[in-house]
Amino acid sequence: MADDIKGQLESEVELKATAEQFFSFWKGQIHQAPNHTPSNIQAVHVHEGDWETSGSIWIFHYTIEGKPGIFKERVEVDEDNKIVKFIGLEGDVFKIYKVYNGIWHIKPKSQGCSAKLILEYEKLNPSVPAPHIYMDFMIRITKEIDEGVVKA
Repeated sequence: MADDIKGQLESEVELKATAEQFFSFWKGQIHQAPNHTPSNIQAVHVHEGDWETSGSIWIFHYTIEGKPGIFKERVEVDEDNKIVKFIGLEGDVFKIYKVYNGIWHIKPKSQGCSAKLILEYEKLNPSVPAPHIYMDFMIRITKEIDEGVVKA
């Protein structure tokens, strides 16, 4: 039964930005996300801490499948391995999920980089669908942010 409730989704996205460019965006320029992906993310605010410190708490205002939502999360940054993890604290996703964490693992390549996206989740009950719409959202914002970072 527990296997029906907990899980993770994964996807790999090829990016044009260098690993350093893309990682730098996530660890210090995330407030610019609405400029790069305005149809998906309308605003990002610091709730506690700042834009660059691991452990800071941010609030995202987003739209998914035409519905506005809010997501409050604590960011954890692993500089050495180029991993950014958003630990979900509050928000609309918690109406159906007990746990919701988004992870971006940035891997350098000879040209550009790749981002391994991981979405860890725990459903409130077995009838809740796996969060595929949220994984699609992560892929979309990752690609659009990449485009913006490359143009900057």
